[in-house]
Amino acid sequence: MARALEGEYDVVMPDARGHGSSSTPLDGYRYEDYAGDVVGLIQGLGLAAPVVLGHSMGGMTAAVVANQIGATIRGVILADPTFLSLQRQRAVHESDVVEQHRRLLSLDKEAVLAQAQARHADRSPELVELVAEARMKTRIGAFEVLTPPNPEYHRLMSTICGPILLVIADHGVVSLETARELQNLNPRLRVEQIQAAGHGLQYDQPERFETVVRSFLLSVAAS
Repeated sequence: MARALEGEYDVVMPDARGHGSSSTPLDGYRYEDYAGDVVGLIQGLGLAAPVVLGHSMGGMTAAVVANQIGATIRGVILADPTFLSLQRQRAVHESDVVEQHRRLLSLDKEAVLAQAQARHADRSPELVELVAEARMKTRIGAFEVLTPPNPEYHRLMSTICGPILLVIADHGVVSLETARELQNLNPRLRVEQIQAAGHGLQYDQPERFETVVRSFLLSVAAS
């Protein structure tokens, strides 16, 4: 996506705290903390009317950012954000997802890459390697974000004042029924569903994802 857009747009891709090359503070891994970092980045770089895009945890973070400073951003793109019921949040928090990641961090890159290639044989080798490297650069502390409760997404979506694109998959986190429900709360919300895709919709259907994102970017630029 960055390669597709960089010729026409300034693309800024921050690593969240506890991820990639960003620092790992002892605490501060809730969505409000992640959103505060993004707001600080926007202000620090002096970005005028940016469009904020996020996937999964980044999608929820983008929704919180838009709720906080909606008047200063041009639009927000949410790719299958973590809009989970409280019951589902608790189930994820009580699962072994952290231990799974801890075991992954004990492996070398070749083993992690082999696992990723076996799970995602339909994805390009370059993409699989990039995602595997990103997983290895995600620290255990970052999993604090899984502690319930998440920000209440109905309230967030109802109060965002700018254009919103919600991109969902036919086998993702956010159902079409939930998306339509959110549309009823906020008429500025546009929903696009990508078929034959799961939660990693931008990996499963990159060309379709690029198409819907470009269409939204053009619409907010013209408004």
